Amino acid sequence: MRRIILPLILACLAQAADVDPSTIDKKVLLGYQGWFACASDDAGRWVHWFRGVPTLDALTVDMYPDVSELEPDEQCPVPNMTIGEKPAYLFSSRNAKTVNRHFRWMKDYGLDGVLVQRFVNGIPGKQREGDVVLRNIMAAAREHGRAFAIEYDISGGNPDTFVQTLKDDWIYLVEKMKITEHPMYLHHNGKPVVSIWGMGLDDGPGHPPAEAQVAKELITWFKERVTYMGGTPSRWGTLTNDSKKTEDWGETYAMMDIVQPWTVGRYSTLDLADRWKDNMLVPDLKKTAANNQIYMPVIFPGFSWNNLKQNDRPNQIPRLGGEFLWRQAYNAKTAGATVLKIAMFDEVDEGTAVFKLASKRSDAPDQGFWLTLDADGHDLPSDWYLRLAGAITRMFHGELEPTPKLPND
Repeated sequence: MRRIILPLILACLAQAADVDPSTIDKKVLLGYQGWFACASDDAGRWVHWFRGVPTLDALTVDMYPDVSELEPDEQCPVPNMTIGEKPAYLFSSRNAKTVNRHFRWMKDYGLDGVLVQRFVNGIPGKQREGDVVLRNIMAAAREHGRAFAIEYDISGGNPDTFVQTLKDDWIYLVEKMKITEHPMYLHHNGKPVVSIWGMGLDDGPGHPPAEAQVAKELITWFKERVTYMGGTPSRWGTLTNDSKKTEDWGETYAMMDIVQPWTVGRYSTLDLADRWKDNMLVPDLKKTAANNQIYMPVIFPGFSWNNLKQNDRPNQIPRLGGEFLWRQAYNAKTAGATVLKIAMFDEVDEGTAVFKLASKRSDAPDQGFWLTLDADGHDLPSDWYLRLAGAITRMFHGELEPTPKLPND
């Protein structure tokens, strides 16, 4: 097994100063799902770990978090799962101590902050229960000086109601939650940043609206209040493949202040990532420059959702010990991007998480399939991808020279 050591990254593990939330310039942000719950906490059920009941057939995640730092009041025992002779544990995002721990890691590894995922179909439930997780995030971001912003995901939204739902929720967040008054809420050009992810994806009714005019009106409403970030199809610039095809959608994308194309799964090897730079990143950057927009590429460490989609093979897009993630970051930086999104901080469902993960198969539950960090023949510490994300952040801050290979490998 190959052991990777990055002296440069290891030498730079030191707590970062508080992030400047007044601008998105040079920021590297991570998606933060915060959607995990356990039957033993106030959710009363397993959420995003299992399909309801905690059995192997109901398991929905491929990666096992490193839970070694969890204190007893953070541990959710998993029935009938063991690691060696010890019980296996998971965590809940409803536990303020665990969310605080995640944000402390962000500070420890020099990460700028997160885009907090807020699914349109889940908004009524979040409001009813008092937005427990968002309050945890707000408290942790304040304590550890990390920036955050809301990223709405309209996947599965009702075409007839999702627009009003988004408007009403933003008013609720501003007026009741006082979210834009939070000292670490991300702003740009004097306005709070809000992202809406999914409009324009050409997948039938899964991502409304069907009509560009509806999207334009929603963007206009938000732009009167915020700096608008759009999570777009990867082919937004050419109106092909995953994008809706008509020119009025091109006009819609041009209205956005920040364009954030979704690239997870769009390429799977280093060679294809390099081609993506030439064929997509460079033309996209030219287009956004001409539109006076900010371009925010999305990169991801790998991909696997064997437990979630049981007919799909495990480890679909190998991580290559971090080389795959690093090459994408290098390509984005050298293409001319000034900001970046890493998908995701805690997404173990699709195998894109970068927080602390089980290093070896022996560190994960004995039962079931788990994709651990040694899957590709590398001997890595559980915090490897936090270190790598920190180095990527330093590269975008201008503190680390871009190189196509992992530094000091």
